[in-house]
Amino acid sequence: MRNVIVIFKKELNSYFTSPIAYLLLAIFAVIFGFFFYSALRFYLEQTMFAQMRGGGAPIDVNEWVIRPLLTNASVIGLFLIPMITMRLYAEEKRSGTIELLMTSPVRDLEIILGKWLAALVLYLCIIGIAALNISILFAFGHPDWKPILVGFFGLLLQGGCLLAIGIFISTMTKNQIIAGGATFAVCLMLWVLDWVSAYDQSAWAKVIAYLSVVTHFDPFSKGVLDSKDIVFYCSMIFFGLFLTARSVESLRWRA
Repeated sequence: MRNVIVIFKKELNSYFTSPIAYLLLAIFAVIFGFFFYSALRFYLEQTMFAQMRGGGAPIDVNEWVIRPLLTNASVIGLFLIPMITMRLYAEEKRSGTIELLMTSPVRDLEIILGKWLAALVLYLCIIGIAALNISILFAFGHPDWKPILVGFFGLLLQGGCLLAIGIFISTMTKNQIIAGGATFAVCLMLWVLDWVSAYDQSAWAKVIAYLSVVTHFDPFSKGVLDSKDIVFYCSMIFFGLFLTARSVESLRWRA
């Protein structure tokens, strides 16, 4: 565990001593801030129109504002995650420090977990900006906080899943651009797999749709905590880290 913490601190420090973390935080803050403003403005207009028509049941802020914002946050993460993971192993290979890392008295699993946890913490900092924006709603209203926590838990699981895949892809090349592009392509594919169910309801189509990360995030965005979705994301994280371990093992033999 000590080696994991050392690797974790090294990688997290490398994010924040370079422009990477601040650039990603700024990009997310600007884009999500625009989404937050637009969603809130639309909600206020709909509330005003409803009052002008004679009132009725109040418009649910969780359904009209928070759920779309959580979905938008996951979409933004789809573009930022490749930028987080592309350097983790590709930069080591490009700079030549991979040989030193592979021959050090540190187990492969400790290296992988340290790098993955550092990437996950950076991703957590990024979605923390979304939490700050949504927390403003509590100053002027009374949103239901439990679905919000479930939604952010889903964001964290989805991010951990895609980060594990991104780390695996980063072990396969020394070019960060290629690693980032390939990670985005794979993540995008996992994102759109559920489109198959729109035109085909056969068994194979249902299996492919089940592999979509969107299919399993949708219940979280509604505030529904389902064990099968948690198991799916945890299984994908394990699978991505397992593939990374096999790839790093091959690098160790070559080193």
